[in-house]
Amino acid sequence: GLYRTEFLYMNRDDVPSEEELFTTYSELAELIAPRYVNIRTLDLGADKFLLTSRRLREESNPALGLRSIRLCLREEELFFTQLRAILRASAAYRNVRIIFPMISGMEELLQAKAILDGAKESLEQDGIDFDRNISLGLMMEVPAAVAIADLLAREVDFFSIGTNDLIQYTLAIDRVSEHVAHLYEPLHPAVLRSIKQIVDAGQRNGIPVSICGEMAGEPFYLPILLGFGLNSLSMTPRAIPRIKNMIRNISLSEAKGFTEKALSLSTAEDIIAYLQDLMDKRFSNIFAFLNPPAPIFS
Repeated sequence: GLYRTEFLYMNRDDVPSEEELFTTYSELAELIAPRYVNIRTLDLGADKFLLTSRRLREESNPALGLRSIRLCLREEELFFTQLRAILRASAAYRNVRIIFPMISGMEELLQAKAILDGAKESLEQDGIDFDRNISLGLMMEVPAAVAIADLLAREVDFFSIGTNDLIQYTLAIDRVSEHVAHLYEPLHPAVLRSIKQIVDAGQRNGIPVSICGEMAGEPFYLPILLGFGLNSLSMTPRAIPRIKNMIRNISLSEAKGFTEKALSLSTAEDIIAYLQDLMDKRFSNIFAFLNPPAPIFS
């Protein structure tokens, strides 16, 4: 699953030490083993504020400001400390993977990788063990990253599509604003085509692609998501039973047909109508009927 690390930094007057982070990450790795845990580096900013940072609170448009990897590259010591803690936690079970959020260009990725390499070198010098083959992935959630997905795929081991932010940034919508929340539409053709572009880039470069966010755990979207050829879906535990039951009743070839049909439609309204009809006819034996989900605000 995906572990969101920013909550360790919130509601406190200081920042966590390397030892505190290491202890938390190590306990998580032990709990999850032998399965993998994807630890996402700091995604502070926007709706997740560090109380000690006035700079974040005072931004007029924090969703487009100093957040996520931008904050980490500016506050390099903070980032370096977190990376050392993650690397140390990878030693015992070799089941930890790192994900960088909100990468928008190759320059950001290479700069972040250089800091990661520096953290590895410092642990080597200190004689501290870590997984030297630790996997590195990217959250694909910015349109600029989608446009250069082929280039980014050459530098990392996997992609994870963050649907909540991808939808927000693709459609230029503040998903927590009551004035435009009705325009936040996961089935917008631009969103679906972006997902396809990311998956295709991953497949061409031989790296797996997963998807997370509210969209990944919503059965109404599942027939289309499966048809993209995603390697895995990340969701809340309560969503798993229905999603699992539905997956067992869809063949991959059938799902590809659903996706191709959806991609051929030109409006979200048409795609929603198609899926409603599909749910009513094809999956009536699983669910009485699934209405389109309400707009996502989380």
